[in-house]
Amino acid sequence: MKYERFILFPGYFTNCYLLWEEDSLEAMLIDPAEESREIANRIRKLGLFLKYIVNTHGHADHIAGNRFFVNEFGSPLLIHRNDESFLIDPKQNLSAFYGANITSPPASRTLIDKDELSLGNTPIHIIEVPGHTSGGIALYTDCKLFSGDSLFQESIGRTDLPGGNMKLLTQAIRKNLYTLPDETLVLPGHGESTTIGDEKIGNPFVNILQA
Repeated sequence: MKYERFILFPGYFTNCYLLWEEDSLEAMLIDPAEESREIANRIRKLGLFLKYIVNTHGHADHIAGNRFFVNEFGSPLLIHRNDESFLIDPKQNLSAFYGANITSPPASRTLIDKDELSLGNTPIHIIEVPGHTSGGIALYTDCKLFSGDSLFQESIGRTDLPGGNMKLLTQAIRKNLYTLPDETLVLPGHGESTTIGDEKIGNPFVNILQA
């Protein structure tokens, strides 16, 4: 399984990931934060079939490119059922608070914990990680975790926004993410990559010493 990272949405530096399976050339776009002709051209240059567009949660800095990529490729749009309404509501996705009023096409399908997607013959597991939003998810495949805004390098997602809950988030990280293999590569919604093993020891917000 291969992936590439693109940093989008000025001021927020959101990580958008293009993930694909080499044999089938089936691909997934995770968190298209803004319109990007660069990514569209890259998908076409690689000869990929964009099977899914997936949002790890519904905040504007992760969904603002949905409409562009749905229009370009006709791919189904997926998000957790608890964040589905964020797609069409600028107040819920927070864009209204800075005058942008960003909306997205509605979800083609909603997700829940333990759902499974696939690229080629490779499964991609949906993991609920509520606390940044109630519908936050991570995607796990091939010892890679696309963690959205739940787990960062030595940090976690904000919980002071509407719908945030620190207790829920830290519990979900311990229960649902820290049980993954230590060597799992964590690819977050912002910032640089890390590993589950490093975060279990070094994350000041949630680590094994606090268990």
